[in-house]
Amino acid sequence: MTVYFIGAGPGDPDLITVKGRRLIEACPVCLFAGSLVPEAVVACAPKGARVMDTAAMTLDDTHREIVEAHARGEDVARVHSGDPSLYGAIAEQIRRLKAAGIAFEIVPGVSAYAAAAAVMGQELTIPEIAQSIVLTRMSMQSTSMPAGETLENFGRTGATLVIHLAIRNMREIERQLVPHYGADCSAVVAYRVGWPDQLIIRGTLSDIRQKVRKAKITRTALIFVGPAMAESQDFVDSALYNPAKPHVLRPVVGVELVEDHNT
Repeated sequence: MTVYFIGAGPGDPDLITVKGRRLIEACPVCLFAGSLVPEAVVACAPKGARVMDTAAMTLDDTHREIVEAHARGEDVARVHSGDPSLYGAIAEQIRRLKAAGIAFEIVPGVSAYAAAAAVMGQELTIPEIAQSIVLTRMSMQSTSMPAGETLENFGRTGATLVIHLAIRNMREIERQLVPHYGADCSAVVAYRVGWPDQLIIRGTLSDIRQKVRKAKITRTALIFVGPAMAESQDFVDSALYNPAKPHVLRPVVGVELVEDHNT
């Protein structure tokens, strides 16, 4: 048997890969993170399948279910929100599977930050404004951050920051980032992207905290900070389609290619 770690996307049941849906339809056991994955995503599980919401389960509980499925020779669809590689808590599960000699495979999914950018209708990497994205989080009540991975350090780069698991720490985000981005730097909070009640809140580092408080958002939100998040701005066109910038598939416009018979 095989355990398939499947990225279900941010919430919209249509934002799952064809491969991910096909595996859910085929696996006789389905364990899904019900706090972030809607039941509609796993509704396609086969009739009679063992479908369990793992929101209230421990690592021992889920591993026990997998070991029992392994003994029966039944494949397991282990369904996580977004993409499993990003804050998916799959590393400790994989460690146990390897120790038990149980095969596994990871099926990627749509990350919440990518889905949020689509909802906002904008690119996160704007030419000459921001060409890097930092996906990070804050410690708060979860595991501590490695030394050096601080908002202040990331803020010095000027990159687009996408901050997870930190919606209750907006004051500290403002304190650490204003010195590097400025109080008027664009900030966006994306709440429950892909769900029917999704909400996009736009503001600046100086006022986004008050807007989030007014909307009473306390969980399941991403925070975007950086100059690339401005709704309107002047920037140069990408060189990708610039006729004066040739590449292997497009010569310089107006220059005729002559075959060299001496080569």
